[in-house]
Amino acid sequence: MHAVRLHAFGPAENLRYERVPDPEPGPGQVRIAVAAAGVHLVDTALREGLRLGPVPTPAELPTIPGREVAGTVDALGEGVDPAWLGRRVATHLGMAPGGYAELAVTGTERLHPLPGSLSEDHAVALVGTGRTAMGILRFAELSSADTVLVLAAAGGIGSLLVQYARHRGATVVGAAGGPEKVRTVEELGADLAVDYTRGDWAERIREKFGDRPATYLFEGVGGALGRSATALLAPGGSHLSYGYASTGFSPEGQTVLSEEEQRELGVTSLSVLGKPMFDRVGGMGNIRVLEEEAVTLAAAGVLVPPVHHFPLAQAARAHRALETRATLGKVALVP
Repeated sequence: MHAVRLHAFGPAENLRYERVPDPEPGPGQVRIAVAAAGVHLVDTALREGLRLGPVPTPAELPTIPGREVAGTVDALGEGVDPAWLGRRVATHLGMAPGGYAELAVTGTERLHPLPGSLSEDHAVALVGTGRTAMGILRFAELSSADTVLVLAAAGGIGSLLVQYARHRGATVVGAAGGPEKVRTVEELGADLAVDYTRGDWAERIREKFGDRPATYLFEGVGGALGRSATALLAPGGSHLSYGYASTGFSPEGQTVLSEEEQRELGVTSLSVLGKPMFDRVGGMGNIRVLEEEAVTLAAAGVLVPPVHHFPLAQAARAHRALETRATLGKVALVP
């Protein structure tokens, strides 16, 4: 098979498209002919040799990156129900990489059978990015009384949060970088879409909805942009921070207000990734529940993830585009 392998930590150019032996499924495992492989921002950090939370840096190189795949089961390991053969599935590979390939192996306990209405590229956006969105939403009880502000609203997570908030009847403001992304946010159903690269983006929100309109702020950007958005929170509002994409994975760039700032504004501000999210679902071992929620909502048409496709052979270009925020929605590699 063909796969993308990382031979040395460093820039995207270290990802090489090459031929490697086909993997064989072991007991309790299946092999998947991959139709779409998800690319996550975390992948770019792991490529550089960084460790993020519970996700380990690869112990040995070369390695095949990627943990999200969807496709068709084409081979079975010992003890696997024959009914799996030929089924379309999606899976998160967990701590074991291997997704950037034409074939991938995983245990049956990780598989999500796909309904006929759900494409593989949409499904691969749900088992990783979608589950994160569902986890973030465990901290919010959205209703028609809410005004929700989503930063990076055209991104993989942001686009799902916009759609879910609209599904719950909330008023949604989506902020994104550049005219094309703003158009995407409008197409997702936001009541107002603004370009946060323009200096007047916050004023545009205030002009339409008031000085402090947001009851919820979903924010994974960090830095100065994330901090300025907190000023739009209404008294009693909630700031849910889930990353720091603008600061190169520097934890210092995450925007979480101090206790004094929270008291002054009358809001709640917290980081929801990692242990807080795992606690909401009863531990990391239950995180599959979030994957199931995302897949179910997509099958029902509530979530329709935008997907930015790259050929598998161009994984390095996909990484560069993701790092420079030149992508829309979920990034997927297509063999």
